[in-house]
Amino acid sequence: MNGRGDLLFEIGCEEIPAGMIAKAAQELKAILARQLSASGLVDEPTVEESIETFGAPRRLVAIAKNVRLRQEDVRREVTGPPKAIAYDNLGEPTRAAMSFAEKQGIPLSKLSVVNTPKGEYLAAKHVIPGKPAAEILAKDLPEAIHEISWPRSMYWTTADSPRFIRPIRWIVALLDSKVVPFTFAGVRSGNRTDAHRFLGKRAVPVTGPRDYESKLKKNFVLCRPAVRRKKIEAELNSLPARKSLRAHADTALLDLVGYLNEYPTAILGNFDPAFLSLPEEILITVMRGHQKYFAVENRSGDLAPHFIAVINLPRDPKGLVRAGHERVLRARFADAQFFWETDQKHRLGEYLPRLAAVTYERRLGSYAEKVERMRVLARWLAEQWFSGGVARADVAGSDRAAELAKCDLVTEMVREFPELQGVVGGLYARAQGEPEEIAWAVYDHYKPLGLDDPLPRNLTGCAVALADKLDSLVACFAVGAIPSGSSDPFALRRAALGIVKIILEKDLPLSLSAAISAASRSLKEHAPRIQASPEIEKQVLEFLLERARYILRERRGFAYDEINAAFAAGADDVGDAVERVSALKAIRNTKNFAPLAASFKRIRNILEKSAGKEGKAQGALQVRRELLREVPELQLHTAAQRIAEEASRLKKEKKYRVALEKISELRPAVDHFFDKVLVMSEDEELRRNRIALLGSLLKEFSTIADFSELGAEESR
Repeated sequence: MNGRGDLLFEIGCEEIPAGMIAKAAQELKAILARQLSASGLVDEPTVEESIETFGAPRRLVAIAKNVRLRQEDVRREVTGPPKAIAYDNLGEPTRAAMSFAEKQGIPLSKLSVVNTPKGEYLAAKHVIPGKPAAEILAKDLPEAIHEISWPRSMYWTTADSPRFIRPIRWIVALLDSKVVPFTFAGVRSGNRTDAHRFLGKRAVPVTGPRDYESKLKKNFVLCRPAVRRKKIEAELNSLPARKSLRAHADTALLDLVGYLNEYPTAILGNFDPAFLSLPEEILITVMRGHQKYFAVENRSGDLAPHFIAVINLPRDPKGLVRAGHERVLRARFADAQFFWETDQKHRLGEYLPRLAAVTYERRLGSYAEKVERMRVLARWLAEQWFSGGVARADVAGSDRAAELAKCDLVTEMVREFPELQGVVGGLYARAQGEPEEIAWAVYDHYKPLGLDDPLPRNLTGCAVALADKLDSLVACFAVGAIPSGSSDPFALRRAALGIVKIILEKDLPLSLSAAISAASRSLKEHAPRIQASPEIEKQVLEFLLERARYILRERRGFAYDEINAAFAAGADDVGDAVERVSALKAIRNTKNFAPLAASFKRIRNILEKSAGKEGKAQGALQVRRELLREVPELQLHTAAQRIAEEASRLKKEKKYRVALEKISELRPAVDHFFDKVLVMSEDEELRRNRIALLGSLLKEFSTIADFSELGAEESR
């Protein structure tokens, strides 16, 4: 039986960008799992469990447990000619047997006879010896390094050398404590790792996973992200607590600093309280964006004149590092204060003409043109809501907020801190006396940035946010800038999800097709060189509906076919569609409704098969009552007319569940019809009238939801 051992594989290099390390470690795991599985060096069912990967600023590490030190031998049996042909009557081998033995590379004496379902055949048995694992890994591990994908990579030797995110300085490759020998980009694998750049030893010898982590820890490297994060979290909690303060919660920054330092230590610094006159959004952005500092706040949640920096050292006994960070932050805050004061010399609206020089998209013109389109859409949305009974809709306020929304793009503050766009505009608007409603609308109009992100806090902000996102969708689709694969430079998928999320969570009445048409008209008016054709509008609608389906399925828990049934009935008001889907979900498994839905699917099949396109259009034909010869078809027609009238009234009142319950009362008449009436009568007039009757049912009773969609499986 082959022995087993543990594999330690470390790629040591110059500092990797912090945001790329976790993804690269995951990718390395997938690559090694595939390689080890393909070569038979690990057990297939447990391959994922046997490999772990992690990273630090100067290293990517993989540990694989219970790796076979040698492949298992492979036994193979090759069947040759039938025995009757391989041997003559005297039992001597024929030319067929000799040729088979020659082809298999073995003597005749090594051939055997095996029984098969077809009879006795000559066979050759081979044993293919397994290769040593070190020999296989010496080829696979360099390929694994090469396969890791990066957003960008670099040469550091010659132009024809392998590329990597940063220059590789050392490689550790040990299997069962023995070096797996190979060379990558001029670096030879070995058993020595590098410790902390300033505090640790160079070329620390290790024997494998057992002593790897402990030796690095003695040399000031915490190689596991979870260990680094735990240390940072503990110090973030303990340091400010001594002053009855707390660190400002920032999960993303916590993740980031854990990958910036190999031996992270938190230190508490101070800044001049006078800077607290600046808005906290700006102070926090300066601290976290450029310096990667955590803001500190008091128990009331107000910012305190302190910050927490995470340094790559075990301590700062003399406070020299802290003093250096304080000097840097003081300069950054002074810059921010200068930008704030300089920008305030002009009212926000005065920046609008400068947007004419800022390109939104080369075919779509400037941001000034986009703002005009947003104003048209924001007004249209507010008008729709106001006329629909939403009393708080403010047409003039939505127009003003849309006018100001992009002005901060040309301010000094946003040029320095682009992540503050929108926020800065809202802050300036409020500081300059714009109404609170408008200031918050400008502040929030990029929201939501994701499905878990908060929404604009007022209706005016929702109008501007929707206008911005709708314009981006229609305009970009019109010029062919449509997302494909992982490419989505204008974040249109995020915009579409944001549109649906705002409509659903704010419970706003809005026809998506009408909104898209409004955006198309606005594009035609303010960018006449670009036209959004009806086909483009359909594409945008389907793009939005697909995101709506996703949210209803993944976040609201509705079934795929329930959602499809509502949208197939023409529901493109997402909030209204939710009410329909909810009603459908509540009633679909009731005694009468489930069989009726099955009958509607049967009706659709009959219409499609009976006359192709003509059959599908039968619902548009008038049913001739005088041709309803059979009692069941006359009863069905009469019941359908009565129930349709009541269901239509209930639908107008949006009492969808009651309407569906009423429609389900049609089930006995439908069942009786199919039991007693031959739809495909030989009499052409009767046949066409019966198909028209079924078509009218499908058309009349599929306006809330297309029941024939129920039971359809999701195509992924």
